[in-house]
Amino acid sequence: MQLYTQTSGSGPDLVLLHGWSLHGGIWDRFVPLLETHFRVTCVDLPGHGRSDWQGEESLDAMTDAVLAVAPAAAWLGWSLGGLVAMRAALMAPEKVTALVTIASTPCFVRKPDWQSAMLPVLLDTFAEELAQDYVRTLNRFLALQVRGSDNSGEVLKTLRALLLVHGEPDARGLRAGLDVLRTADLRGSLGKITCPALLLMGERDTLVPVTAGQAVCELFPDAQLHVIAGAGHAPFIAQPELVAERVRSFLCEDDTQGC
Repeated sequence: MQLYTQTSGSGPDLVLLHGWSLHGGIWDRFVPLLETHFRVTCVDLPGHGRSDWQGEESLDAMTDAVLAVAPAAAWLGWSLGGLVAMRAALMAPEKVTALVTIASTPCFVRKPDWQSAMLPVLLDTFAEELAQDYVRTLNRFLALQVRGSDNSGEVLKTLRALLLVHGEPDARGLRAGLDVLRTADLRGSLGKITCPALLLMGERDTLVPVTAGQAVCELFPDAQLHVIAGAGHAPFIAQPELVAERVRSFLCEDDTQGC
């Protein structure tokens, strides 16, 4: 069974991929700012939202599932969705005409040579707690996404309101997504991505710090980096107009997108 998608708007194609534990509905307030310029397709990742779980346990399997339903397009991914978008640009460059990541990174956990990331123990703890009380675990994860940012209360309210609006995520999909965040490391492959790329980072993101974007630019020299002042891990919710304008400007300055 294919993943759930929802398409609206007109213009060159743009694929949106959400983050861990959420679904394509997270873009509901953001898509209207893009669909006057693009034909936007929101995809629910395996085991999330309205997409069934079909055993996609690895990053490659998740990416294959998305590639099966996505048009050739610019791809925009948030957090885990950004990791999937990066992998798609490597696996099927003919289908990814441009790459935009929001609060994402090729490696989400700290390593001796990669300090701009989360401590492994944080994701390990989430993995242990998922089996005990997954709703509480997800709500704790959402709270971390807004910690220290401007408008944190409003952003957290939005995230919590949307969390289960399309039903409960599949526990297997949650575990697999968390395992991908814990284990994936695309740093050594970034230089092979040939399409234009934009990295959008929240200035006060405590999960994917701004320094991660700066470190990525050293590995991915053709990528552009833009920091959203005052934002945490979900800048497209905190400052949707500003983020949408940055996306439109980036994609439309590239003649290949046909804006």
